Amino acid sequence: MTWLITGGAGYIGAHVARAMSEAGERVVALDDLSAGVPARLPAEVPLVRGSSLDAELLKRVLAEHAVTGVVHLAARKQVAESVAQPTRYYRENVGGLATLLDAAAGAGVERFVFSSSAAVYGNPEVDLITEDTPCAPVNPYGETKLTGEWLVRAAGRAHGMATVCLRYFNVAGAAAPELADTGVFNIVPMVFDRLTRDEAPRIFGADYPTPDGTCVRDYIHVADLAEAHLAAARHLASGARGDLTVNIGRGEGVSVRELIDVIGEVTGDRRAPVVEGRRPGDAPRAVASAARAAEVLGWTARRSVPEMVGSAWRGWRLHRGG
Repeated sequence: MTWLITGGAGYIGAHVARAMSEAGERVVALDDLSAGVPARLPAEVPLVRGSSLDAELLKRVLAEHAVTGVVHLAARKQVAESVAQPTRYYRENVGGLATLLDAAAGAGVERFVFSSSAAVYGNPEVDLITEDTPCAPVNPYGETKLTGEWLVRAAGRAHGMATVCLRYFNVAGAAAPELADTGVFNIVPMVFDRLTRDEAPRIFGADYPTPDGTCVRDYIHVADLAEAHLAAARHLASGARGDLTVNIGRGEGVSVRELIDVIGEVTGDRRAPVVEGRRPGDAPRAVASAARAAEVLGWTARRSVPEMVGSAWRGWRLHRGG
């Protein structure tokens, strides 16, 4: 069978394409290259430049490559941008997904993996977030991901398509330096950026009800995340039917202060962070229950936080110096 990976030249998409290709799966990537980098893809993975909003292109790609399964990662994903541009996020994230699902159904595709997010949960006050924790997103990005899940499941039921929705927690690291995230939107590259500019890292709020007063999060290595997509694809290829929703995390919490300490050890720059006021909307704790992924997909994260940070730092130095 052949898998179409939308957003396949992006940070996460290229990791997924490489993991699936190396495991022997036939893969074709679709990317509009607004954030994707063609050089990230393995030589054996063809790249089609285009958008999931382009119905005619999707129809042609699905037919020409005899696609039998889709992994949909293409989406806008910056929370602050989603607050400033909500209609753009709904148009691209939800509209693009609807167009893709129509094309997939028309081509007889029977398997669909959707890239979702822990942002669908909002800020639940629980120690471990399970897949049954009520969803209450607090920004348009999270809303588009939850709406996307509803749409994927509805289309699956209507067209006999087996589906998996993967709810990512905090992604970091790189399987190889050239695959590293080149943006400065998440905490690890944000701290690298501060250190590279000879500035102290920042902590937003140190008075939360957590052991050291800083927010606690679940960090997942992008290579583990890629392997989770492979596990989901193979789960569907084995003949699984219906819909499945799965958290993708390590199931272990790491505080912001602990993460900055690890970054200091990896980079050799151990300067003390500067504590600033809380940011609106930050939950004290957001840690996944990873039990369902282990039970149903046979997948468990294998890489540690120091491995994530070390691999991200090697990528940062390759792309930006430091």
